[in-house]
Parts: sequence; C-alpha cells; structure tokens
Amino acid sequence: MPAKALIIVDMLNDFIDKNGALYCGDTVLPIVPFIQQRLKSFRDRSDLVIHLQDSHDEDDKEFEKFPKHSVTGSWGSEIIKGLAPLPGETVLPKKRFSGFFRTGLEDVLASAGVEEAEVVGVCTSICVMDTVGGLVNRDYKVNVPIKGVADFDPEAHQFSLKRMEKIYGANIS
Repeated sequence: MPAKALIIVDMLNDFIDKNGALYCGDTVLPIVPFIQQRLKSFRDRSDLVIHLQDSHDEDDKEFEKFPKHSVTGSWGSEIIKGLAPLPGETVLPKKRFSGFFRTGLEDVLASAGVEEAEVVGVCTSICVMDTVGGLVNRDYKVNVPIKGVADFDPEAHQFSLKRMEKIYGANIS
C-alpha cells in the first residue's frame, strides 16, 4: 500500500483563536473537530503526519501585505492545543506561503516514500493552495477535504477549491 501523509497547514493560534492576529473567522472553528478526526485516523494507521507552522521573523516582509502574525516563538505561532504534535511527528516551520519553500518538506515526503497526501488547514486561498500546488508539481496524488479547510475570505476560499480541482487535479472531497 502506498505511503500516505496528512499535511496540517497553519493550525495556529493566530489563525484559529478569536484573539489571533489573523483570525480566520467563524468558518474556521468547525474544521478543528474534522481535522482532529483525520489526525486520529492517520495516527491509528501510523501514516506520516506533518504540521506546517507559519513562523516569521519580527520584521518579515510578509507584514507589508498582512498584519504581523505568527512571529517565531510567540503564542500566535503555536499549534493549537487540540492538534498538538505527538513526539516523532514532523513540525516544519515556514516563512512563506508554500510548505515547500526552504522547509525540507520535499525531503521528508521522499524519505517516507509518500505517494499520496491529504492537506487540511488554513488559509485555503493562500498557504493551503500554494502547498497543494507544490505537491501536484511533484506528482503526488492530493486530497483536500472541504470540511478540513477554511479561509477569512469566502470568495477566495471557493475560487481556491475550484482552482485546486480544475487546474491542479487535486481531489476535492
């Protein structure tokens, strides 16, 4: 059976908690229990679990486009308690939208023999979509469950789901 990975994108206090710097709004809370179920399923099968963690420098250029968020070592950059990584699970800090930009994700997937990835998290139109694009460009089979992704922009969320399906060929379920 081909190796599978669950990639959890930016489920961090700054995006998920109402007091976070870039709170994704009320659409984000319902994805948490769904991701918890998927996480349990992947753990039960001993499949690879990867947590991507937005982790910015104090003066990151991204703050020219978005409010200051997920500064390395801050409360906002911490993975929410309900999805905390277990010992042995991979946590990859990232400084850009794509989970592949200087993170080692490509090597982690290759060394585990992964052929298929499920991607969940936030924000659908930014980090989720850019990471899915990176997976597809590396010939991974990709599944994005609608119940497992959210965005602070409902129109961008819908557009991103369509784009990932029609252009990238990801399975949107």
